[in-house]
Amino acid sequence: MQLTNINQLKIKDDKTNEVYYGCDQAWYSNIWKQKAGCGPSASCNIFMYVYYKRLFGNYNVINKKSAIKIMDEMWHYVTPSIRGVNTTKMLYDGILEYAKSKGLYLNYFVLDIPQGKSARPKMDEAVKFITNGLEADCPVAFLNLCNGEEKSLYRWHWVTIVEIDAKDIDNAVICILDEGKILYINLSLWLKTTTLGGGFVYFTI
Repeated sequence: MQLTNINQLKIKDDKTNEVYYGCDQAWYSNIWKQKAGCGPSASCNIFMYVYYKRLFGNYNVINKKSAIKIMDEMWHYVTPSIRGVNTTKMLYDGILEYAKSKGLYLNYFVLDIPQGKSARPKMDEAVKFITNGLEADCPVAFLNLCNGEEKSLYRWHWVTIVEIDAKDIDNAVICILDEGKILYINLSLWLKTTTLGGGFVYFTI
């Protein structure tokens, strides 16, 4: 299951003609924002996909300058604390308020992954939640507080899910956007081995 049009998340640098997939927190203008900006950046990916799809309907390339403007605006709504954006609530509250400021009223859906393994949802619940988000044609925000044995993920980090392949539920793979690139992550391995958990969030209009 994947988004209807992942190309809607392409961002073009008009100066270099380089094309990115999603926002990169390194585009922020100061070091603190570059270090702590994964939550606002993932929030921008979700907002831009939903907002521009509604505004233009079809595929519309976003330029890097416009994306950075949205990133700077989003920072005031999804604002990292000294511990970053370390809860799903910090993210969805901020996105809801930012979207409202643009005349877009969203509903949110959240699946938290607690630190304690006994309290966590099962793998099929996580797969179903992510699939539901993608079926609603919304990127799914993924908070990873500990990457466990999944070495392709940064710890204490937000990324954006755009696709899931769960034909083998014990080896479910998600396609994510991070640092302007497409990456593939073993979701099953993460859920089994993360020691701190995290969560998932998506939105509908």
